[in-house]
Amino acid sequence: MSLGIVTPQSMHFQEPLKLSSGASIADYTLVYETYGTLNADRSNAVLVCHALNASHHVAGIYVNEQGETTSVGWWDNMVGPGKPLDTNRFFVIGVNNLGSCFGSTGPMHLNPSTGKPYGASFPVVTVEDWVDAQARLADALGIRQFAAVMGGSLGGMQALSWSLKYPERLRHCVVVASTPKLSAQNIAFNDVARQAILTDPDFHGGDFYAHGVVPKRGLRVARMIGHITYLSDDDMAEKFGRMLRNGDYQFGFGIDFEIESYLRYQGDKFSEYFDANTYLLITKALDYFDPARDDDGDLSKTFARTQAQFLLASFTTDWRFAPERSREMVQALVSNKRHVTYAEIDAPHGHDAFLLEDPRYMRVVRTYYDQVWRELRAGAQS
Repeated sequence: MSLGIVTPQSMHFQEPLKLSSGASIADYTLVYETYGTLNADRSNAVLVCHALNASHHVAGIYVNEQGETTSVGWWDNMVGPGKPLDTNRFFVIGVNNLGSCFGSTGPMHLNPSTGKPYGASFPVVTVEDWVDAQARLADALGIRQFAAVMGGSLGGMQALSWSLKYPERLRHCVVVASTPKLSAQNIAFNDVARQAILTDPDFHGGDFYAHGVVPKRGLRVARMIGHITYLSDDDMAEKFGRMLRNGDYQFGFGIDFEIESYLRYQGDKFSEYFDANTYLLITKALDYFDPARDDDGDLSKTFARTQAQFLLASFTTDWRFAPERSREMVQALVSNKRHVTYAEIDAPHGHDAFLLEDPRYMRVVRTYYDQVWRELRAGAQS
């Protein structure tokens, strides 16, 4: 069952937010959506954190003036009435992160101190900065503790950060297809993607807004690189194999193979709606995430700060955020005697599997939230 039409909301914050870099940002706006009903003691709230190119629009639909659906929430198969994260039970919040290009204050917005777009002057933000901003929004909504904080991929990093920065403010932490830090290979992919943008002649050092252009070539290549890493070899082989677009080799440097056509389509589409500066910021936040860094890489020591119960899920063909990384987190949590549920799903879809409707994956999440709901009800009755 669908949530139907949903409407984004916004909240403005005047007070400066101190960032990990030492910089700060003031006079900023966060855009968010809510689904379901917050109960009387405000104990049934679940925060859903978004990944790289997603937003606050987690579930439900947007429609235009003609009543036509223009957008479906990026996790609509997960969140809604009767779905694994059931909005008949839980009050779900999706927040668009600072630096994004989907409503919350970001590089494309006007800097109130200059009257011009932030552009290259927008401060570098980290996962921890996003979590601090989300905590401010929760405060404003009167939510002192979440029933759960949940996310996949980069969203999973935010959920982990919540369990470390605000351990008393969530009862459950749900981390899907994520990692406690990027590998050197992942950082390398991100840097190549950033270089594609930075070297695009239309980038203009990040201030391309003033020139009335968009660095589409760089964005296309960045998206193509990223998209390759989200899919598994098996999934690409099944979908495209070595299929030729026109039946035979063209003996040129255009599009011969269907996979080339698909990647260029994805790149073109991405370049039409995503902001180049936002892409740089978000991939850098991915690179910087390493909560065990201050503990000399000792994840067990880091996770000693947690208090929540955990669900971790990974996918066998996800080579970007491989199951080994989730197992590392499970071992570190178990060594601290935390309550941990772990599911390693045999799915062929690579990293993107966390967005898809694999029945085993959905069943794991549904069962876990059934447990969260039973705990809530038991607490209300005691």
